[in-house]
Amino acid sequence: MNEFFQIFPVGNVRKSGNSVQIEIDEKYHDALLGLEEFSHIIVFCWYHKNDRPGRRNTLQVHPRGDRKNPLTGVFATRSPVRPNLIAITICRLISIEGNVIRVDEIDAFDGTPVIDIKPCISRLDFISEVKVPSWAKNEK
Repeated sequence: MNEFFQIFPVGNVRKSGNSVQIEIDEKYHDALLGLEEFSHIIVFCWYHKNDRPGRRNTLQVHPRGDRKNPLTGVFATRSPVRPNLIAITICRLISIEGNVIRVDEIDAFDGTPVIDIKPCISRLDFISEVKVPSWAKNEK
């Protein structure tokens, strides 16, 4: 498997004080049609500040950087260190004005590239009973 994919940002996270926005590039403005009807969105970002080749080879971490937690494969954690630096965050949508989406909060830095957005649909995106290891029970 030696395929490569190109991913293009559709916008960027903007944080200023308590304000959290996602600025969508004008050429993707039409893709926002109907999104305001949803209460929550799923935002896919690229953790660009971790994009160093050596870190992409890290396959096991201590969750939350705490050595008291067991060494765990990155696919079993929310670590930003991973082979592909894709981050997923569910955000409460506050408003959309033009090409700017206001959300309550997001797990990303100011300037983080946004690579996709999807509406959050409860029957598809939520599982009523989830099993997690003990170290993840109080994860924030």
